[in-house]
Amino acid sequence: MLGLLRQKIGSGTSSAMILGQSRQLIRPAVSALRNYSSAVKEMTVRDALNSALDEEMSADPKVFLMGEEVGEYQGAYKITKGLLDKYGPDRVLDTPITEAGFTGIGVGAAYYGLRPVVEFMTFNFSMQAIDHIINSAAKSNYMSAGQISVPIVFRGPNGAAAGVGAQHSQCYASWYASCPGLKVLAPYSSEDARGLMKAAIRDPDPVVFLENELLYGESFPVSAEALDSSFCLPIGKAKIEREGKDVTITAFSKMVGYALKAAEILAKEGISAEVINLRSIRPLDRATINTSVRKTNRLVTVEEGLPQHGVGAEIWFASLLNLFSVLIVTRYLSLHTLHSSVFL
Repeated sequence: MLGLLRQKIGSGTSSAMILGQSRQLIRPAVSALRNYSSAVKEMTVRDALNSALDEEMSADPKVFLMGEEVGEYQGAYKITKGLLDKYGPDRVLDTPITEAGFTGIGVGAAYYGLRPVVEFMTFNFSMQAIDHIINSAAKSNYMSAGQISVPIVFRGPNGAAAGVGAQHSQCYASWYASCPGLKVLAPYSSEDARGLMKAAIRDPDPVVFLENELLYGESFPVSAEALDSSFCLPIGKAKIEREGKDVTITAFSKMVGYALKAAEILAKEGISAEVINLRSIRPLDRATINTSVRKTNRLVTVEEGLPQHGVGAEIWFASLLNLFSVLIVTRYLSLHTLHSSVFL
């Protein structure tokens, strides 16, 4: 990576030219709005992430990985297994234990048109690098109205795992989702992980990619379409995992599994629950949520974050605002019809 960067700078190529070339190499995301049902194999979330990284590195030489133990050790959770042997140390970089240092290098490389994927061994450690994530990557993109492209992915396990302390168990979805200039994704299934990782790498904006350590070894059915190298899920689009008519349940990451189990229990009691897998925390698919709540008139949000100022609070506010606006319009139309009838 450093060799490629020096080569770009040394050749006298301007940053604007490099950014322009990088935009030409951005492959358009293949819209995956349809529901894929033709499952052909089972795949773990770990393998889904690994295959997505492998294919994107193969397709675009500007994509490279960096982080602690991503190379020689094959990744702390084996997400980057085999990639060092395939792409070499210039594109799979083992870094010192200094999140602030290697994140800053990654953001600088993104400024010059490369497409870094920065791994945090746990997202709790991203606090060491939050200045670069927020002030360097996110705000440069936001304050320039997207004119400064920062195509970087910050990824790693988020939330609570098994047998770890409170300082290693935080969910950062609401933290990063509150920051303009960032996109925040949280996959649940293998198809989510594969399609959203590809979308994140191809995106011209900085993306925070929140995985879950306890899901890495979970297997999910993967469709034939999702195994294609061109497969890519749209950022900002939720998925209805289970349709229902009595109550809407929204969740993301590992909590989707709990929501689906709750829906099964409710079904035995005659309650039909609709489960929405958010996938994207920022941007949030408000349209899908609002449509569901207008149908069910009930909303339950599930997340593993802190109880105050969470993702659920944003969903509740948006849903209530939408329902109130519908009620106001309905009331206005009914009064308008009444006055028209009296006048006639």
